Amino acid sequence: MTVFLTLLGKIIPLYLSIILGTFSTAILKCDKETVAKILLFLLAPLIIFNATVNVKLDLSVIFLPTYFFLLSTVLAFTILFFAKKVYNDNTANLLAFSTATGNTGNLGIPLAIIFLEPHLVDVFIFTVLASLLYQNSVGYYITAKGNFSTMQSIKKVIKLPVLHAFILGLIVNLNDIQIPQMFADYSAYLKGAYAILGMMLLGMGLEKVKSDNSIDIKFISLALFIKFIIWPLTTIIFMIVDKTFFHFLNDGFYLVMFIFSIVPLAGNTVTVATILDVKPQKMSITVFISTLVSLFYIPFMLYLFN
Repeated sequence: MTVFLTLLGKIIPLYLSIILGTFSTAILKCDKETVAKILLFLLAPLIIFNATVNVKLDLSVIFLPTYFFLLSTVLAFTILFFAKKVYNDNTANLLAFSTATGNTGNLGIPLAIIFLEPHLVDVFIFTVLASLLYQNSVGYYITAKGNFSTMQSIKKVIKLPVLHAFILGLIVNLNDIQIPQMFADYSAYLKGAYAILGMMLLGMGLEKVKSDNSIDIKFISLALFIKFIIWPLTTIIFMIVDKTFFHFLNDGFYLVMFIFSIVPLAGNTVTVATILDVKPQKMSITVFISTLVSLFYIPFMLYLFN
């Protein structure tokens, strides 16, 4: 009960941001496309640059985002293959993109703070880079492929500033270049703005969900099954194999991986769906439902893990 109440206290402010987002679009007529562009092209690059610069790099820390980026990529293309047998339009692309990632930032980081030791919290935040890189590279490509040709999709990915920010951050980190403290302090405000606007965009995408047939039961069911069953199952299998044969990671890193795998669908998927105009309302309602389910699912899964 204590775990549940603690988690609930962390999630309630996120729901307030969703409500504010719905209000801003329905009543104030705010433009959700503009907010999506701010998130994708301004805030995300700054946040990923800052995280890449500040983390202390070693082999095990680098392994986690690498593993999850590759896992997301493999899952995305595998799901896309099977989803095309179910859907004959870009809904297949949307399902593949969205279920191969999760809300590791807005919800995952608060969970990490609750359940992990301080040094493992830093590891978790760096691992979140896997989600950001996937969402803004492979995931963006798969979603764009629903509306554009292969070459057009690749060009859109290459232009994404988040990739340039990551490369620049690595260069700064590896060369031990010091960032002025004034900019380091500013990064805390960037994270807060990113979290609030990201959840508001989810609420903004909920406008008129009934009027355009966005409540797709089949799509929602498939998305929840993949995110809440396939993801943790895949992660548990990896942990069993590593603990039995390789002994590369320790128990603390296993918990980092497990928390990473049980978060709901990512609000950033709504951002990409909005920018590429690939059924953003359908994505918004699915993300919202997965977030509701996670309120009970996450403490239950952590109880089983422990």
